[in-house]
Amino acid sequence: MNYLITIIGPTAIGKTSLSIALAQHFGCNIISCDSRQFFKEMKIGTAVPSDKELAAAPHHFIQNKSIFESYSVGDFEQEALTKLDELFQKSNIQIMVGGSGLYVDAILKGFDDFPAIDEPVRHSINEKFDRLGIDYLQEQLQLLDPSFFATIANQNPQTLQNPQRMKRFVEVCIGTGKPYSSFIGKRKNKRKFTPIIIGLDAEREHIYSRINQRVDLMIQDGLVAEAKALYPYKQLNALQTVGYRELFDYFDSEIKDTVLLSNAVEQIKMNTRRFAKRQMTWFKRTENVSWFDYTIDRNEIITLLEKRVKE
Repeated sequence: MNYLITIIGPTAIGKTSLSIALAQHFGCNIISCDSRQFFKEMKIGTAVPSDKELAAAPHHFIQNKSIFESYSVGDFEQEALTKLDELFQKSNIQIMVGGSGLYVDAILKGFDDFPAIDEPVRHSINEKFDRLGIDYLQEQLQLLDPSFFATIANQNPQTLQNPQRMKRFVEVCIGTGKPYSSFIGKRKNKRKFTPIIIGLDAEREHIYSRINQRVDLMIQDGLVAEAKALYPYKQLNALQTVGYRELFDYFDSEIKDTVLLSNAVEQIKMNTRRFAKRQMTWFKRTENVSWFDYTIDRNEIITLLEKRVKE
């Protein structure tokens, strides 16, 4: 039997170091499902594992794409499952780690089947979005699928500001004449592995303190210069993320001084803390997770895993 040990938890909690320890113990590979670490131009601001960490165990799906490429969660699902099929031929235990809940779900559960949408429908929605903005998409989704809209607003409100995903919701509603939510949960996706999910957690103040320290280290390591180099491409979807948006706003400002930069850094910390809170809201809904405090002796986790893979 194949086992995919999956490590989840909020940003800066220590998932990377645990994944390396487990990969070394079990002699296996690590699949990253951190959607921000796919892009090779975004190294500092996405907390990509260091060269030493990457050399400590084989990693996949880290800095393997460019911000100029179109790369969806569906693309990741297909590529990661193919890679896992290959890796399971060498070892029946593999590791997956990351803080992107949607991408974790893509591998563990898969997505539902949605019908093809006619191009004129998609074109019409794009045209109206160009004229009316995100408000048009929000109003349409609230009208066409009010329960789904309410779920997003309560559980994942940032999605309401994501044009790509909102367009998809609306085009399915309009193109099929049915609510988007009516297609959810219809498909049963079979996987060739058994997931074992490990969650790392901490008191909120500890998580927030670790986040603040990480952001300070990113600034010391050159995040401002990295963001400056990416500034001409700030409209790209890959760059619509915490750590870059705040610095792009800073670069947009007419007056650039240390006070404004410090404000941008504080915004990064605040928005990252908010992101971590949303991560935990998502992960706490995940079933069959063995949760551990982030300070736990790794040998306790290894003991649990050794028992699980022998059952």
